Amino acid sequence: MTASKETHVFQTEVKQLLDLMIHSLYSNKEIFLRELISNASDAADKLRFEATKDDALYEGDSDLHVYIEADKDARTITIRDNGIGMNRDEVIANIGTIARSGTKEFFGQLSGDQEQDAHLIGQFGVGFYSAFLVADKVVVTTRRAGLEHAHGVRWESAGDGEYNIETVEKETRGTEIVLHLRDNADEFLEHFRLTSIIHKYADHIPFPIRMLGTPKPVEEGEEEKPADIETVNQASALWTRPKSELSDEDYNNFYKHIGHDFEDPLARLHQKLEGKYEYTLLLYLPKRAPFDLWQAEAKHGVKLYVRRVFISEATEDLLPRYLRFVRGIMDTNDLPLNVSREILQQSSAMSAMKKGATKRILGMFEDMAKQASDENTDYAVAWKEFGNCLKEGIIEDNANRDRIAKLLRFSSTQSDEQTVSLESYVERMVENQDTIYYITADTLAAAKHSPHLEVFRKKGIEVLLLSDRIDEWLTSHLTEFDGKKLQSIAKGELDLSKLGDNAEEDKKEHDEAVKSAEPVVEKLKAALGEKVKDVRVTDRLTESPACLVSDQFDMTGNMERILKQAGQDIPSVQPILEINPEHALIQRLAALESESDVADYADILFDQAMLAEGALPEDPAGFVRKINALLI
Repeated sequence: MTASKETHVFQTEVKQLLDLMIHSLYSNKEIFLRELISNASDAADKLRFEATKDDALYEGDSDLHVYIEADKDARTITIRDNGIGMNRDEVIANIGTIARSGTKEFFGQLSGDQEQDAHLIGQFGVGFYSAFLVADKVVVTTRRAGLEHAHGVRWESAGDGEYNIETVEKETRGTEIVLHLRDNADEFLEHFRLTSIIHKYADHIPFPIRMLGTPKPVEEGEEEKPADIETVNQASALWTRPKSELSDEDYNNFYKHIGHDFEDPLARLHQKLEGKYEYTLLLYLPKRAPFDLWQAEAKHGVKLYVRRVFISEATEDLLPRYLRFVRGIMDTNDLPLNVSREILQQSSAMSAMKKGATKRILGMFEDMAKQASDENTDYAVAWKEFGNCLKEGIIEDNANRDRIAKLLRFSSTQSDEQTVSLESYVERMVENQDTIYYITADTLAAAKHSPHLEVFRKKGIEVLLLSDRIDEWLTSHLTEFDGKKLQSIAKGELDLSKLGDNAEEDKKEHDEAVKSAEPVVEKLKAALGEKVKDVRVTDRLTESPACLVSDQFDMTGNMERILKQAGQDIPSVQPILEINPEHALIQRLAALESESDVADYADILFDQAMLAEGALPEDPAGFVRKINALLI
């Protein structure tokens, strides 16, 4: 079978990535070998798994390995594997395009700062394209296992925006990559340099990585003896080795292999669990969130092995979705090698592993939280990167809700930083306080300056400031902590009568204010009509004239705005307007007799309260016009 050579243009994102990578990662060129070996290892893993169902895919050769060769005369490096290989369509899909969720957002985050962008590129993953860090021409020859020899594919590119692809004969399955080195990459032709990179990044790969050894010494007059082919790496699964044999460097390099990351992990967990089911966990917490963490199609980062044979990755059968940022492996002897997705979903062994892994990951977070201090900021870093994912756990994982609740951190009226735990909040409660108070808003600034906080500041009561979108859903599922009810200060009626130094006097003043304000309340009700569900005297405000409050079981204004911004067609919920009768504006309104003046004042009060909530008035131009008229 033959096919003419075709020339294709790289997808725009591929060209962008190549340019960014070459200019941002120039100081870390050696990672090309790590990435290409990692791809070769994955190809061997996939073949071994597929061969459990079809042994003929081995084509008589089950010795899975990676072979690396440097040719100083030709100035090339060859990386060859006998793994699963690719067909023509897979080559175009895997090398010519980047079909990943969040790609657009990734490129939008790039700043032009090479050091910062290098971290982002590391999170995105460079994979095959890292070859162009050291090569000005790359030739890939591959054939998928099970296809005839005539179905080989050759791909070639100089990384300049185009690539050529043609069908060729290839006797052996798998993939061969030939790198034609750039002028400044001669160091990678040295045997010692290549073997040192392999030891650094790929010692743990469970397949042999082979190279020609150094030539054997010969006596004078003897013919030169060919060098032996040697296995360079340990070729054993790192997670099966005793912890006492493994250094931090071993663990970190394994993480960089499976996570395709440039940085060391923030934390790790390596445990062998024994009981009804036996399995090994080697899990890592990255320092930075994956670029696609918030994409619906984002893959999970944990791989499942059965008796050290790779089975699958990126499924919610291994870990709950809210822990999708965790990287690592799970290995067990209690599943069949030919396990299907359906078997995974129904397996009691898999369920036990998922439950056990989740429990231990939460334990890792708990240990980090306990060790947190001014000197040890690991938990602060973890919370910044993954805190909102843990909040998802409150919603999704009822069994672990109490444990996750203790891990949550918030800003509050005592701290702008997200360092306040629910436990520390409870410890600081004022006398007789039995409720945890919070407010949700679009931004921290909007929450911090909300008029709803005025009475709480006066009484010295701490309020949690929640400004992440997920907080609205979080608080609907986390309704109490340590026996204390959580309550929004912008919903329902507040009862602070038992709190503060002058509680009885405050209650008496409030009751008197309610009675004396009845006329102005009625004026406002008549003027605002169906704009509001009710108008009443507040016990929230000490400085502002008015605020908007949601009824106890109604959606908050913030939640309504979030859903509408997401394109949800929902009916508007009428708020309650609470007024401060001591404020000069309310007193002036009380003295007005003209219905039109009362209507204008009422609209201005309502729209001001909307603005304080972080929302726009329904008629911004009308609001401005009325304000201008009053100023004149």
